[in-house]
Amino acid sequence: MKRTARWLSQSLVLVLVVAGGLLGISSSASSASNYGYPSISYSGVSNPPTSDKPQSKLWWTGGSWWADMWTSGKGWQIYRLDVASKTWVNTGITNDTRASTLADTLWDGTHLYIASHVVTMSSETSPKASVSGQPAKLYRYSFSGGTFTLDSGFPTTIMNNSSESLTIDQDSTGAIWATWTQVSGSSTSGFTNTVYVNRSAPGGTSWNSPFVIPVSNPNPAPDDISAIVAYGGNKIGVMWSDQRAGAVRWATHTDGSSPTATSAWKVQDAVKGNKLADDHLSVKTLQSDSTGRVFAAIKTGLNDGSTNKSLAQVLLVVFKPGTGAFSQSTVATVGDCVSRSQIVLDTQNNTVHAFHTAPGTGVSGCAYSGIPGAIYEKTASMDNPVFPTGRGTPIIQDGASANMNDVTTSKQSVDSTTGLAVLASNNVTKRYWFSYRTLGGTPEPPPPPPSSSAISVVASSTTNNPLAATAVSLTKPSGTAAGDVLVASFTADKNPTVSAVPAGWTAIVNNLSISSGARVFAYYRVVGSADPGSYSWTLSTTAKWGGGVTAYRGVNNTTPLDSAVATAANTSYTATSIAAPSITTASNNAMLIGGVGFDSSTPGAAAPSGWTERWESADGQIAEQADQPQATAGASGTATWTFNTAKAVAVWRTALKPAS
Repeated sequence: MKRTARWLSQSLVLVLVVAGGLLGISSSASSASNYGYPSISYSGVSNPPTSDKPQSKLWWTGGSWWADMWTSGKGWQIYRLDVASKTWVNTGITNDTRASTLADTLWDGTHLYIASHVVTMSSETSPKASVSGQPAKLYRYSFSGGTFTLDSGFPTTIMNNSSESLTIDQDSTGAIWATWTQVSGSSTSGFTNTVYVNRSAPGGTSWNSPFVIPVSNPNPAPDDISAIVAYGGNKIGVMWSDQRAGAVRWATHTDGSSPTATSAWKVQDAVKGNKLADDHLSVKTLQSDSTGRVFAAIKTGLNDGSTNKSLAQVLLVVFKPGTGAFSQSTVATVGDCVSRSQIVLDTQNNTVHAFHTAPGTGVSGCAYSGIPGAIYEKTASMDNPVFPTGRGTPIIQDGASANMNDVTTSKQSVDSTTGLAVLASNNVTKRYWFSYRTLGGTPEPPPPPPSSSAISVVASSTTNNPLAATAVSLTKPSGTAAGDVLVASFTADKNPTVSAVPAGWTAIVNNLSISSGARVFAYYRVVGSADPGSYSWTLSTTAKWGGGVTAYRGVNNTTPLDSAVATAANTSYTATSIAAPSITTASNNAMLIGGVGFDSSTPGAAAPSGWTERWESADGQIAEQADQPQATAGASGTATWTFNTAKAVAVWRTALKPAS
C-alpha cells in the first residue's frame, strides 16, 4: 500500500545538535511571554509524552490534525485539533494503556498505524539492557466519517523487547518496516548495542523475526538510536548514530529484495568526523519529489569540550539518490544552545521548517545544550537550505515555567490546506503545549500571559474496585499543594448512600440516581497543609465502584463554586448522549467542571466538544470528569457527553471560581 497521501517528495534531512559544555548564561529581568497554546495536563506516564527524538506523534487526514496523546488514568488516546477553539479534543479511542511506552505514528492514505514500544533509556555512562517480554505493538485503524476504528487482528507484535526508540514506515509493497536499537549484556560481561530491523506482511498483519541489519559494524554506543524512512518510490533507508565512530550511518534497501541478505543493503556514512554524531535523529521524506531526495535531523557533539560558539550544533543534511551523496548546511551553532531538532517539509512554499529546544526567550547562553526552555522555529529553502543565524522564532513557551522540550511533528509534509501543527511538553508542570498556524502568512500572535485569576489543572488520579466493598478510597493527585481544590466523583452500584464523608469534603451532588442499581456522587475539598495521600468515603452497603480526583490551582478557597449545580439523567438505558443543562457563572475566567456516571464496568464516554476529559475510571462502575475554561461570566450553554453504546447515565456540572 503506497503512501499516496503523504503528498511529499523524497528527501531526508539531518539535523545535528551538540551536547554538553557550559556556555555563557544571562537572563532578562522582564517576565517571559507565552507562545503557542496550553493543552491537556498529564500524569502517570513514565516518559515525556512528546518524546522520543525520531518519532512523530501527529498526522493529517479528513481535514483535521490528529495526535496520539496520553490521557491520565486511561492511556494513549487519539485526539483531534479543533482549530477554532485551539483545543485538542479527545475522541475516546484508546490504543496502548501501558504507561512505560512511547509511539511512532504513520498515516498512509487509508490507514493509521501506531507503533508502541516499552522504553528502556540507556547511556554511555549508565548503559541498561533491553528487557525481554516487553512487546512492541502495531495498531492499525481504518478511518471513515471522521472516526478511527481498530482493524480486526490488531495489534500485532513487532518484537518482544524494550528499546530506547522505535520508528516505522511503509514500502511500495505495503509492508511496514520498523527499526530500533537493542542493548544486551550486563555490568559484568559488558554491554552491546545493536541496530535491529523487522518487516511485516502487507498492511502490518503479521511480522517476520527481527534481524540485525546486515551491514558491517551494526554495534554503536549504548545510547545510540536508529530511524527508518521510505523514499524514492521503492526504497527503505535506515539511519543510526554511531558516536564511537563519530559517524551517522545510512543503509538503503530496494523493495522486493531479501531483507536479510547482505547483498541487498548498501551502507555509507551520512557524516563522519570527530564528534559529528550524537543520538538525535529526525528523518523525513517527500513522496512527490522526482529526484528522490531524503531529509533527516541528527545531533553532533561539537560543543563538548569546546568554547568555540561558531561550530555547527545542528546540521541539515540532504541525501540525493542521483549522486548517492549527502550535502550539509548549518541550522544552528553551538552558541545558539539548541537541541532535539525536528523538521517538517512544506511542499507549497518549498520550505524546510526546523524546530528545536533552546533556553527561554529571556535567556542567552545555556548551562548545557539540551536544557529545556522554549521551542523555536527556523526555515530555509529545500533547494538551497541556508538558515538565518540565531535560535529562530519562539513558537511554544510557557512564560511561567521555562521547561518546554521534546517537540514532535508529522511524517507528512504540509501546505496551505493543512496548516502547520507541532506539539511539545512541559515535564515540570506536566502539560502539553502546541503551536498551530496557517501557512502562507505570519505566525499568530502569542496569547496573553496567564492571569493571577486563571485556574489551572495540577493533575488527576483514578481508582476503581470491581469487587464489592463499603470503602471508596480515592488517591490524592501527584503535585497537589496546600490551597489547591480537589474535585472528586465516583459511581457505585447496588443503590448505596454515603454514610461517612472524609473530613473537609463538601457535596456537589449526593446520591444522583442512574438506575435502580447505581448512583453518582461528587465532592470538592480545599487542600490543607497536611492532607493524607488518599481519602475514603463509606458506603451504606458493599458495592462495586469507580472514581477519580482532579486537582485545580488558582481556585477561590473561601467560595470554590462559581455557579449553581445542574444535573440530568437517563434511567432507561437508551442514552447515546446526554446534555447537562446550561449554568451561569458569576466570574470571568471560571472553570466549567462536570462529569458522568453510568451503570457499566466498561468505559465509553466522550467529553463535550471543546472540553478536556481528565479521567474515566476503567472498571467496577464508570465515572468520568472533564472541564473547560470560560473566559467571560454568564450563561455557559449546554454541554453534551456522548457514549459508544446506549446506557443508563447521569450527568452533573458546575463551575469553579477563580481566586481573584
